[in-house]
This record gives sequence, C-alpha cells and structure tokens, in this order.
Amino acid sequence: MPNAFLSGTGFYVPPRVVTNDDIIAMGIDTTNDWIVQRTGIEARRYAEEGVGTSDLAVPAARDALERAGLTARDLDLIVFATLSPDMAFPGSGVLLQQKLGLCDGPDPKFVGALDVRNQCSGFLYGLHVATGLVKSGSARHVLVVGAETHSAAIDISTRGRTVSSLFGDGAGAVVVSATEEDRGVRGTWLGADGRYAEMLCQKVWDIRKRPFIPLDANGVGQVDASHMYAQMDGRTVFKHAVEKMCMALMQACWATSTDPKEVDLFFFHQANMRINQYVAKQLSLPDEKVVHNIQRYGNTTAATIPILLAEAERDGRLKRGMRVAMVAFGSGFTWGSAMVDW
Repeated sequence: MPNAFLSGTGFYVPPRVVTNDDIIAMGIDTTNDWIVQRTGIEARRYAEEGVGTSDLAVPAARDALERAGLTARDLDLIVFATLSPDMAFPGSGVLLQQKLGLCDGPDPKFVGALDVRNQCSGFLYGLHVATGLVKSGSARHVLVVGAETHSAAIDISTRGRTVSSLFGDGAGAVVVSATEEDRGVRGTWLGADGRYAEMLCQKVWDIRKRPFIPLDANGVGQVDASHMYAQMDGRTVFKHAVEKMCMALMQACWATSTDPKEVDLFFFHQANMRINQYVAKQLSLPDEKVVHNIQRYGNTTAATIPILLAEAERDGRLKRGMRVAMVAFGSGFTWGSAMVDW
C-alpha cells in the first residue's frame, strides 16, 4: 500500500489589504484595539467585485502543482473545500477544473471534482478523503483546495461587527500524491456534533421555506439580515473550539504514539488568535512551534491551514523530515486533525 504525502503546496491572497482602520471607515463602530484584543487580527484581504472563489483557487492550485513538479493533467481528482462557492450550484470544483484548462484542447481530461462543505474544517475533511484515495490506490495525485471569498457576504456594519471583522478572502492548495517512501500523512481524524448546528450558521438558503427566498409583491426576493449574514454564538463557539481542538490534537498524538514534544510545528485553523493561544497553553505547546498568520489574513475558513503550510514552506520554516500536526474546528460543529511527516 502506498503512502500519501503532500508533494506540493500553494496559496494566493488578493492584493487588496483591508486593515482594521479600513473597515472602521466603511461604517463599523469599533476600534483597532477592540478587534486586535479579541481576535488578534490586524488586516485581511478582500477580492475585487467580479472575482469568485474559484478564481482565487486557480493561482493557488497552479502554485501547488508547479511545486509538486506536476501539471493539471496529472491529477486524478479535485477536492474543493469552501463555504462561499461561486454559486449555489454547481460546486466550485468543476469551475476550477475548467479554469485549469483540463477541458481544453484535443485531449481533454475530465477528472472528477468533489466539493466539501465543512466550513472551517473543510480542508482537513478534504485531506482525509484525498489521503484515503491515494493510500487505497484509487488515485495517485489529488488536488485539495480550500478557498473563500467572504467579503461579498459579510455584514460590514455595526450590527455585524462581531462577525464581519473576522473574515478575509484567500485560497490555499496542496497536492496529495502516492509514494513508496516512509513519509507523509500518518493519519487524519474527523468529528462532528450536529446538536450545535445553529450556533454558527448562515440561513440565507433555507430550503424548508416555500419559496426559500421570500418574495415581495413584485416577485423580488427579500432576505432578512438575520438570515442573510452569518450568525454566531461567540461564547459557545469559543468553549467548544478549545475543547474539541485539544481533544483532536491529543487523538492524533495517541493514535500515532507521538509525544507532543516530538511535533516540530503545529498548524491551527486561523479563526481567532485567543482560541489558538488558549489551546496551546492547555497543551503546554511552545509558542515557537505554533504557526500563525491570522494577523495578516484574518479567518479564511477552509483556506487557513493550506495557506499556513504554503507560507511556512516558502519561508523555510517547514522543512522535509519534520513532523507536523494540524487541527481545525468550525461550524457544524465539525473538527479534524492530522499528523504528517513532511
């Protein structure tokens, strides 16, 4: 049975930097200190109008493929994790397939494209799927992408400040490939607790309603702000995030007989600096081993961990032979962890 390793990493963030002072100027009654103290976020990136989630994914995917020494036609599957797809359906995976040129030319390659809707845990859910397929021999190269365009669907007003200040746009990608070497993904572990599904949710598309978008007398859709934008019970999310992230990390260590001290780097989902610092403190993890970039990008949901991986590899911080642990928690509630020998 082959092992599955991350043969290439890539990322892309849009060029527009939006600082805390910038979103205050847009009409949110808050302060830079309030945002930094509660979240650790100093800036985030926003895509321009006309740019969709699959557009952000293209350069990230190409970056990962190039670093893997592959082309798009070497792929056997695309797994696209996002909570902000380009449209309700079809999924963004097929859009990425087309934009990578796989449908073009005299010899197109119509690889499968799978969308994953597990929000902040989406990348680890996608990594779980890709690893299983590669280890089983069903695929040799799987592209796993996490990408988000939050800026088009957040409430940039004082009413929405507790959520809207958190999110940014970006994309990260990895190629999961087969190898006979003794390296790669040692395991992935997933969990979910649907009892808390509405603690962090966006109900804009409530298919139980008839019609699911209320219409006015002229047939124009009208959506209440409480459904239009993401809603969050912050205290409940914080409590469960700390608990489940600690549990998921320890599960990865137990299952692989790894002492946390043997882990070289920890890659936490970048939702809130305070959550990550609390988790690290609970597990006695040294600050220098926990990688952060939330200060610059905010919460890019499914894209946070692959962006972290790509940046750390570019900076020379993440090196061949290191043992790394990943963990995420998000809406659903869902969570996941992974242990990888780089």
